[in-house]
Amino acid sequence: MTSELFSPLSLRSGQVLGNRIAKAAMEENMAGRDQVPDSRLLALYRRWASGGAGLLITGNVMVHAQALTGPGGVVLDEAAPLEPFAAWAEAAKSGGGAVWMQVNHPGRQVQADMPGVVWGPSDVGVDLGRHSSRFGRPTAMTPEQIEATVARFAATARRAEEAGFDGVEVHAAHGYLLSQFLSPLVNRRTDAWGGPLENRARMLLDVVAAVRSVVSPSFAVAVKLNSADFQRGGFSADDARRVIGMLVPLGVDLVELSGGSYESPAMTGRPADARAQAREAYFLDLAKDLVTTSPLPLMLTGGITRRDTADRVLDSGIALVGMGTALAVTPDLPERWRTGREADRPLRPVTWSDKALASAASMAQVRHQMRRIARGSDPRPRTHPVRALFSELLLQRQALRRYRAWLPAARPGAGASRPATEP
Repeated sequence: MTSELFSPLSLRSGQVLGNRIAKAAMEENMAGRDQVPDSRLLALYRRWASGGAGLLITGNVMVHAQALTGPGGVVLDEAAPLEPFAAWAEAAKSGGGAVWMQVNHPGRQVQADMPGVVWGPSDVGVDLGRHSSRFGRPTAMTPEQIEATVARFAATARRAEEAGFDGVEVHAAHGYLLSQFLSPLVNRRTDAWGGPLENRARMLLDVVAAVRSVVSPSFAVAVKLNSADFQRGGFSADDARRVIGMLVPLGVDLVELSGGSYESPAMTGRPADARAQAREAYFLDLAKDLVTTSPLPLMLTGGITRRDTADRVLDSGIALVGMGTALAVTPDLPERWRTGREADRPLRPVTWSDKALASAASMAQVRHQMRRIARGSDPRPRTHPVRALFSELLLQRQALRRYRAWLPAARPGAGASRPATEP
């Protein structure tokens, strides 16, 4: 069996990852008071740090306090205290691996009951059929709002480095803001940010350039990109190939390939079309095609749970294997692989016919496992999805009350009354 899985990976920035296994980003929805990390996130990342992965990538950290994917989101902006983030970085590096902060803006993928802003490249809402009302109706961003958001990404990255993180990953996948700009289905603009791919990629390229300009050369900068949106007429594998080429001169270390969005949740194994493999390594076929022309190292995430699958991914030319759900269920899986063992049990599958509801339940199951790890318990992968989803809804309701109280007090002028005009 190949030993490449446990060989080091050198990046353009000079950073060296200890092996080819990364804990991919999963949205923890576990912010403490003031939307910052607390003891739960520290405990969770210490557990992962001891599990043997060469790299831990955090769940998405929000660059804009008024725009969160959920009320339990962590916010790192100019006003956030740095000490909790420094403690988070220290915990995540306690096992000797590297830690990168994933930085993100949700754009239009914001729950309808959230205060703050719902922005997008255009005023095209999330289409989930009968579930569409769960999301707010977006307003098209002004040029000033776009430029201010680019600056927010850079500020978050700069502060992440100050806190002790080893890098950032700019989230441009899964239907969040930068992915929305890339998508011809969502981006209907006719100005400098719309139309041909070069324009639709402008915001992502500006974000990456701004981030690289404010961090050290040795600080890693990665991008998470959809290999495809899995929606007819959406962002395609050929688009992904071209965007990867655009990122090369900007000092990017790595591109992580994933796929899907809330409308087509391929990242949970339930796409709206059939181009994602059903069980393991959902996006490997598309990645195999992209790796033949990519001048940047690629990381593949999505449905990888077994050592032989990870070896197959590396054998295809992919540089780094990303795992999310597998490490929420078995946090020491890399160490197990090193000694020839596998996970004991997989996460209980969700086979509901309603794809949007099944995707929400799948994510709730994963977060249920993370919360168990955070409080010092072992994961319980056979938890019923209905129980996980109900628990998630209760916690979200509590978090929403806290966020509604926190936002106007902590960020004056950031309540629900003036969102559309603020840059």
